[in-house]
Amino acid sequence: PAGRQPGPVRWPRELLLGARMAASGGRQGLLRTGMAAVGVGLGVALLLLAVSLSAMMDARSDRTSARNDLHMGREQPPASAATLLVADANTAYRDVFIRGRILQPEGPQAPVPPGLTRLPGPGELVVSPRLADLLDSPEGALLRPRLPQPVVGVIDAAGLEGPNEYAFYLGSDQLSHGGTVTRIDRFGEFDTGPSEGLDPILLLLVVIAFVVLLLPVAVFIASAIRFGGEQRDRRLAALRLVGADARMARRVAAGEALFLSALGLVAGVVFFLVGRQFVELLTLQGLSVFAEDVRPDPALATLTLLAVPAASVGVTLLALRRVVIEPLGVVRRSGGVTRRLWWRLVLPVVGTGLLIPLMRGIGETEGTFNQIQVVAGVLLLLIGVTALLPWLVETVVHRLRGGGLSWQLAIRRLQLDSGTSARMVNGIAIAVAGGIALQMLFASVADNYTEQTGQDLTRAQAVVNLDDVDSGTARTLVQRLTTPPGVTPVTSLSYAKLRATGAAPDPEQGVPPSILLIGDCPSLAEVANLDRCADGDVFVVPPEAPEVTGEPDPPAPGQVVDVVSLDDSTRRSWTVPANARPATPRTDPSGRLHSGILATPGAFEAGQLPKLALSVHLRLDPTAPDTIELVRNAAADISPLAHVAALQETETTNRFDGIRRGLYAGVVATLSLLAVSLLVSTLEQLRERRRLLAVLVAFGTRRSTLSWSVLWQAAIPVVLGLVLAIIIGVGLGVVLLKMTNEQVRLDWSSIAGMSGLALSVVLLVTGLSLPALWRLLRPGGLRTE
Repeated sequence: PAGRQPGPVRWPRELLLGARMAASGGRQGLLRTGMAAVGVGLGVALLLLAVSLSAMMDARSDRTSARNDLHMGREQPPASAATLLVADANTAYRDVFIRGRILQPEGPQAPVPPGLTRLPGPGELVVSPRLADLLDSPEGALLRPRLPQPVVGVIDAAGLEGPNEYAFYLGSDQLSHGGTVTRIDRFGEFDTGPSEGLDPILLLLVVIAFVVLLLPVAVFIASAIRFGGEQRDRRLAALRLVGADARMARRVAAGEALFLSALGLVAGVVFFLVGRQFVELLTLQGLSVFAEDVRPDPALATLTLLAVPAASVGVTLLALRRVVIEPLGVVRRSGGVTRRLWWRLVLPVVGTGLLIPLMRGIGETEGTFNQIQVVAGVLLLLIGVTALLPWLVETVVHRLRGGGLSWQLAIRRLQLDSGTSARMVNGIAIAVAGGIALQMLFASVADNYTEQTGQDLTRAQAVVNLDDVDSGTARTLVQRLTTPPGVTPVTSLSYAKLRATGAAPDPEQGVPPSILLIGDCPSLAEVANLDRCADGDVFVVPPEAPEVTGEPDPPAPGQVVDVVSLDDSTRRSWTVPANARPATPRTDPSGRLHSGILATPGAFEAGQLPKLALSVHLRLDPTAPDTIELVRNAAADISPLAHVAALQETETTNRFDGIRRGLYAGVVATLSLLAVSLLVSTLEQLRERRRLLAVLVAFGTRRSTLSWSVLWQAAIPVVLGLVLAIIIGVGLGVVLLKMTNEQVRLDWSSIAGMSGLALSVVLLVTGLSLPALWRLLRPGGLRTE
């Protein structure tokens, strides 16, 4: 008509009209807007948390480097008024690792570790807040005897990896430089040049983990924008009735989506800022972070805040493709139009095609890869789940017939609108598919980052080591260690270094010296194959592979040598007995091979040397409670420098273990969000169908029938989604294993576990939605406008 403004001029008003419609509509309209804003806000908050990971890791690394005090392998400064003696006193309590240091200043200008205002005096203890709480609680009753000193302070955040770290500093005046006691003149990491990055396989794990964890969040946000879609479509039909054309209706819908996404962004920032204050209360797999460390990367946060509104508009316009909005109502293209399959298959096929060229090209030490190509391939494969699932649900439910009344109600509802139900479980299906692929990759490459320690748990389960100990203290320690019930000694060996008479200390740095081991016959038999043994015997044990280990040949029988303490502070001349017999080495319970001279107490009395090192292997009764803790307490009572270690058959590299722990934390956050998403979506579906449900009850339908119907409506798409997720997940896992040159192995227990977890989430959400369903079944639900 004449005078009508051109399209681009009207568009802002039409977008604002959509925003006004979203903000109005009475109680039901505001409820729908609020649910969408909360849903988008939760997703945005999790995305902001994801883009804060870099800052969290950097802050954690900076604090760890700032407090570094064990500068092993570097020349130590001479004693002065500005030096400090430091000894490692790490311990463990049940499943908790406790970082410990013993400090002794050598002058008034000795450095103070970060997080402390002053050095603790002799016998004083400064602890982290988490350790202080444990010591004061009944759960820490068995730990308190190990740390009986008075607590005079608390370690500040600058001296901790995270708020829930267990750590302490103990003051002393009994340390002497040498052995495990080091001297420093400052805290902090030395400049070692650029740090070594992740190897290609670990980098691949990190890249895949980010895609798998963040894609369900994007799907969740897209689903949240479509909350109350039927109510929105009715409003658009009313607009058509008063003269709006189809394109204007779509622009109004876009304005509504922009408004909802803007509210969601505000809610997400609020959720993020509020949730950040409670992050210090959480500890996942030993990881905790300070609230001030949770800072989003500015560039990534800006990209997130721009991408959410754009994606919201795109999702809304895409959803309207299957809706015909006419002045007299809304028609959904569902019954007569079959979803096309071909383009849905294109996504996983193209994704696989992007990954196939990378097969057999990634190794631990070589084989860089195009990260963008990997991300694109994995994204297309997982997005294929969201594309195929609606087609699969529609195809299956249209072939289902018969069954009980609740089953028929559920099937009929799915036949009328299968897309909504499929959208509800898209996030879970993607999470399961990605989780299966990740689990396959983790399980296959774990052996590459897991080393066999060689420790024999059938012979001993713990070992206690203590350097620079006299013979009296050694005997007392062995007696105290065997006092707790269920503890049996396996070996008790004292050892020192052997050098040629008058030789200078460590003339060739890095070349191990020959060793003298002193113990009774049963102890010696644990480290060497002896023909026979009696007190007074001496054995010469040559190294098994000197060309590999660099160990020197032991002194010959009749040779005069110096027996030297580990810190080179004391020595004594000794002649190897001429009747010393040869023996071959045997792996001890700790997995180590010993070479050198083995002597019984009758041949070399330990008391002849003031300082010896002591190693005691112990067998622990698994039925006795807290045996290892009693051993640790007994050792700490003799010396805080005594190190107690539980033997283990394998150990995992720190980086691989850190990635695994971080992935666990991410999975917990993502699954929690998906559970909330499914719950909100279910409540929204029930709210939109409240009148229909009330009519069914009015006609005599039992509440239990409707409850089972809701369960079937949730379970059928989930089961179909899990079938599809297993197929896509296993396929992606096989491709990833081929990329890393690993043998394809299906871990059916992990697949069953992830599928069971998804089903349990559905059952939990359905159970939580039943009270809302029962409220909607009241007669008041029949009222309408």
